[in-house]
Parts: sequence; structure tokens; C-alpha cells
Amino acid sequence: MFAGMTCCRRGAADSEPEKNREMGGAGSFVTQQDMGDTYQPPFESCVLDGNVASVMCSYNQVNGIPTCADPNLLSGVIRGKWNLNGYIVSDCDSVEVFFSKQHYTRTPEEAAAKALLAGLNLDCGMYLGWYTQGAVNAGLVNESVIDNAISYNFATLMRLGFFDGDPRKGPYGNLGPKDVCTGEHQALAREAARQGIVLLKNTPGSLPLSPTAINSLAVIGPNSNVTKTMIGNYEGIPCQYTSPLQGLTAIVPTTHAAGCADIACNAPQLDDAANKAASAGATVLVMGADLSIEAEARDRVSISLPGHQEQLVTVVANASKGPVILVIMSGGGMDVQFAKNNPKITSILWVGYPGQAGGAALADVIFGYYNPSGRLPNTWYPESFTNISMTNMNMRPDPSTGYPGRTYRFYTGPTVYSFGDGLSYSNFNHHLVSAPKSVSIPLPPTHPCRSSNCTTVAVADGICKNVTFQINLRVENAGKMGGSHSVLLFSTPPAVHNAPQKQLVGFEKVSLTPGAKAVVKFNVDVCKDLSIVDKQGNRIVALGRYALDFGGMKRPLRVSI
Repeated sequence: MFAGMTCCRRGAADSEPEKNREMGGAGSFVTQQDMGDTYQPPFESCVLDGNVASVMCSYNQVNGIPTCADPNLLSGVIRGKWNLNGYIVSDCDSVEVFFSKQHYTRTPEEAAAKALLAGLNLDCGMYLGWYTQGAVNAGLVNESVIDNAISYNFATLMRLGFFDGDPRKGPYGNLGPKDVCTGEHQALAREAARQGIVLLKNTPGSLPLSPTAINSLAVIGPNSNVTKTMIGNYEGIPCQYTSPLQGLTAIVPTTHAAGCADIACNAPQLDDAANKAASAGATVLVMGADLSIEAEARDRVSISLPGHQEQLVTVVANASKGPVILVIMSGGGMDVQFAKNNPKITSILWVGYPGQAGGAALADVIFGYYNPSGRLPNTWYPESFTNISMTNMNMRPDPSTGYPGRTYRFYTGPTVYSFGDGLSYSNFNHHLVSAPKSVSIPLPPTHPCRSSNCTTVAVADGICKNVTFQINLRVENAGKMGGSHSVLLFSTPPAVHNAPQKQLVGFEKVSLTPGAKAVVKFNVDVCKDLSIVDKQGNRIVALGRYALDFGGMKRPLRVSI
């Protein structure tokens, strides 16, 4: 019996603005190249590497076809190419949406038939329940298609032990509320929050603060004493909350001023906040967002701090006598270039939505009980990036129009902070132990590239399987504080087929006490890790000179045949 099944949600370019996601005519128009190297790989990895039991198709259309009615996607790719061992489910009411709002079909019965024939197995909604019988009666779909869809659902139920009798006799049958809020689980919530905190700026002498040297801490900002905000949406019921103010107050005496009534910050109370900061030994500003501006069906239209938050931060920083720590609580990135450039703001932390123990975790980091090791999961763009249409799904830049591209792999414009950024209270040194200068892909004598000047080799040919190499890197904690450190390995491929300017190959995390050393090993599969995608969506390995970037070090690598 399994404790549960995992699901990959909303495949195939579900990135258009929420206000248009259900409307016909908007949709997502995606090139085969972008589909193959950006939009599909995360879901492919879920199925092939994660062995998920379910994949969810999204509301939107991709290239004119609703994803939940696309046989090439559902049956051809997910069920066929990836060999999903489970069921395909719609996002809730997606079948209804592509009939009633996108007008993709003329009748609800036709919508039910289109979804089933495409390979949908389960409808999160009512349309299959209401209209499948009518679709059968109208000859739009055969019962055998329905039987096939149901078989995947029941197979999953069998794997879950649904038909194995009294669930109380199973290994998980006696789990209940008493097993949720154990000390171990609450410690895990705190540890997860600590590991997720990213230190983006830290002026020497700022963080960590000394709990014995700080006699008063000003805690300011609309997110400084929040609780539910910390758990985001699609949330569970927390065991208890520790707000930022509560976490910090548990360590040192604090004074508090929200500074704004809410994150909209339309009428900041500047004087009160500035006075409290002026009389404190250090100041922590907890700013950012909440679900009122970023959530499902609620996209941000600006990536600057909302309302007058920037003004509040600047006024408080100017009034402060000691270190000023800016904490951003948000799901996405923020344009905080003003704070990055302001010497009065000595440190910047991003905490995401850190969960029930977020305030305790934040205090652990600020006072040095935990050495931050988080890295940004996405690039933070300047506010000018919002001038780009959200419906432009192209990854690659277009110099003719000034379009800068998207993500660290292709974006050519200015950034506030980049994917993978993150500081520590320790200095970690890197020394290359071993790495190859070249690697060769063995080809049979009859391969066309033996007699022609090929610049790429097709992965589909199967000729570069098991072509691997290893990179060994010695990491030393040269600081005075123990901590964890993540080494990110990037590859810059030859400039063919509009290849990415760089892409993440892998990462390894190591924990080291002061002065300790360890060897980090990267096992690189040439076909899987270094391959790119051509304009037709075919995965290929470019031949020629690569640049490998790891731990701030660069190493050339030549791939040949």
C-alpha cells in the first residue's frame, strides 16, 4: 500500500495571464523549440524521474488547442512517449471551459467526447459526468474509450490499496491528527523555512546580528506580524504560527510599527515607523506581498513593492542608526534595485512564504543561529520587464523587436538578482580536483556524420547513451561559522540553433564545519545534461566547445565524435 500518490499539475505552457486563461483567442502560442526545451521538460522529469501517478492538463489553449482536448499531448506525449503509469486529470472545470468560454466545441457532448478521445481519464468537474452518456448516444465516442479511461483510475486506486479491506489494518490506518503536530514535524517546518531563506545582500558588519549587542530591535512593515500570509495558498491547517515579530521578540526586546495598514500601503505612517527605527539598535523591515495581489486568478501587474512600501523603507532606513535588514516576503520576485543600491539598507533577505514557523526561522538567520544557504529559484527582473506582453511565450530574445527573452537561460536584459543568487555568512573556497578537457561520442562507421561535417548529433539516434564524465570539486569552508553550501553546475553550449546562453546541469549541497573540506562530485550524462533542442523540437548534442561553470570557476570542454 502507498501512503499517497503525487501529481504533476498543469502541463504545457500554463503561463498566460489568469484573466485571459479561459478565453478563446488568447491561448498560448509556443514554438516547437520552446516546447521541447522549456515547457515540457519539467513535466517529463516528473513522469520519468519522479514516477508520478497523475498529470493534470490546464485550462488554456496551446497553439489553438485546449490542452485537455489535445491527443498529441495527452496520448502522444504523456501517455505514449513518457509512458505515464497513472491517470490524466483535468484542471477543475477545464472541459466546461473549452466549451462554454473558449467555444472550441459546439456542444457539451462534443466537449466530453473530445476530452476522452484525447486521452483524459478523469474530469475535475461535472462535464464528463453530465454529458458522456449523451456523447455515447450521439455516436461521438465509443464505450471502449470510456472503459479505457476508467481503467487507469481504478488501477491507481488499486495501487493505493483502496480495495484491500479495512484501512485501519494497513500500515497507515491509524494515522490521525495526533500525528500531524508532533515535535519532529514542527521542527521540520522550521528547518524547511530556514533552508528556503535567501540572503541577497549583506554589507560587512550587518548580519548576523548579535543578540547580546542589540538592546532594542525595531520591527517594521506590513508583513512584520502576519501569520496566515506566511502559508501562501493551497495551504493546510498549521499547528501554530510564529510571526516575524514573535520570532524576533523571543530573542531580543523589540518595538513594532506596521507602517502600513496592509501590503497595499496606500497611506504609510512614516513618522511613527521612523521614530521607532531611530531609537533602536537595528531595524528589520518585513515588506512584500500577500494573496491579495498574487494568487491563482490574481496576477501582479507590477513587480515593484506595492503602494508606498518603497517610500516607507527609504524613510525608515534614513532614520535608522544601526543595521537595516530588508526582508521580502513574497511568492515571486520584486524589483528592489533601490534597496540594493542604498548603502543605508545593509542586508536583504527573501523568505518566500515561509510557512507556520517562518518568524522563528527568520530570527534564526538574522541572529546567526542558522547560516543561510538558500538560492533564488528565479531571476528578479526590473519593473520595466512588465512592459513585455505576458502572452508572449517565446523564451528566446528577438533583437529586431527589442524582446529580451525569458529566464536566466535566454534573457538578455538587466536583472535585479539572478537565478541561483544567494549568500552565506561563511566564505566557501573551490578547488578543481579533476574534470576532462574533452569527451567523445562514439559513432558507428556508417553514421552520416562520419562522412560529413556535422555540427550536432541527434539524441534520438541512441548513439550517445552512457557517454558520461565526472567533475570533482573540493569545497572548503573558510569562514568562522558552519553551514551548508550549494555548488551549481552550468553549461554554455556552442552557439548553434539559438542555444541557451547557459543552462543548469545540476547542483550538489554540502554541509561543512569551519575549516572543513569535502569533495563534491558531478556525474554528467552528455545526452541528458548537455543536450539542447533544435527548431523542430528535436533533442540534439552540439559538437564543439562548451564552457562549464561551477562554483564561480570556468572550465572549457570539447565534445566531438
